[in-house]
Amino acid sequence: MRGMYSTDKKITDVLGTKAFTLSAEVIPPRNGEGQDKVLALLNTIVSAGVDFLSVTKGAGGSLRGGSLPITQTIKEEFSRPCIAHFTCRDLVPAQIENEMIDHHYFGIRNILALRGDPPMGVENWQPREGGYSYAYQLIKQIREMNAGTFLKREGYSVEQREKTDFCIGAAVYPEHPDPQERLDFAKIKFTEGAEYGITQMIFDPEIYARFMESLRKAGVDAPIIPGVRILKSKKQAAIMESRFGCKVPKWYVEKLPETSAKGEVNPEVLQPFFQMVEKLKEYGAPGIHIFVLYDSELCKLALENLMEG
Repeated sequence: MRGMYSTDKKITDVLGTKAFTLSAEVIPPRNGEGQDKVLALLNTIVSAGVDFLSVTKGAGGSLRGGSLPITQTIKEEFSRPCIAHFTCRDLVPAQIENEMIDHHYFGIRNILALRGDPPMGVENWQPREGGYSYAYQLIKQIREMNAGTFLKREGYSVEQREKTDFCIGAAVYPEHPDPQERLDFAKIKFTEGAEYGITQMIFDPEIYARFMESLRKAGVDAPIIPGVRILKSKKQAAIMESRFGCKVPKWYVEKLPETSAKGEVNPEVLQPFFQMVEKLKEYGAPGIHIFVLYDSELCKLALENLMEG
């Protein structure tokens, strides 16, 4: 039976049709900001020919609503598959089920299931009573909805359940400091039902290759897409390492200018980026997922070059 809206193409199906996909992650405006910037950004990125997009939800604990309508717009108006990030940090299972049904009715089929970041400066974060502490618990609940298992309501029953049909993704962390936790935290997400993964921001192809080798040895064979960003300067590379713990190889840093001006589009910084992408491709990455942030023109230039290549 046809739903209220068109049904999105699953990311696993997209990955199955191409040897190497090009995709991008966009962020909603801050609450209270207008929609024109994100619409202009979408026009720019989609015109470069991406295979699919994703929309963040409160990254870094920020106040940014709009993930669901922007995902819907990408699917309906821009005709691109789109991943909706979904965080469970502030929700209990009943709220999660209700919100996932919203996604289901909209025809959104691709979910990146995340715990979510606590607001900046909040230490010793604890979930709400009855809520989840880990993303794998959210993944399990979505998997159960896909199987037709929903939360029980006292005094209420449904004879026939309409199963959801979500393609569940997980965030993975190749540079998590503890090697065993790095593996265990990733593996349990796939054991509980994740079908694909996207890494944290990564710049070193060797780290990606070693992480993938450890996952394969542990029996995880799901596609894992490296999350990448175009670095514009040595100064920015140093910030990535100190703030996010993302190692930037020496060869990459050496090919960057010392600094860059805000909004500057310097095609020369794409050379080491392309070198990194080629290495990731050699190591079997199924694609790259570019974190656009505020560099839409530079990302467009990169995507157009990669499409031609």
